[in-house]
Amino acid sequence: MSPTKNLDTLTDQLCAALLVPDDPAQMRRLLTDLCTPAEVRTLAERWHVARLLDRTDMSYRDIHEATGVSTTTIVRVARFLRQEPHMGYRQTIDALEAANAG
Repeated sequence: MSPTKNLDTLTDQLCAALLVPDDPAQMRRLLTDLCTPAEVRTLAERWHVARLLDRTDMSYRDIHEATGVSTTTIVRVARFLRQEPHMGYRQTIDALEAANAG
């Protein structure tokens, strides 16, 4: 391994590391080492908002009032959940639902 500033390489390496933990406790330990408490909170809030948008009929305003997450963040999560081609939220929500159903 050699030092790099290449974002694609760095991102690929991060993705590989995130695939290593095989249970929530291990992932929590990695996230605690990798992220600041504020960064973990931000990621957790975005994930929570994505699931609320997918599983409920709550308005953006209702989600904001219930969670304290900014409406700007809620709109961004909704856009990535429903419109952007990456489909990361969608694929993960669907995979978790399939795993829980099986």
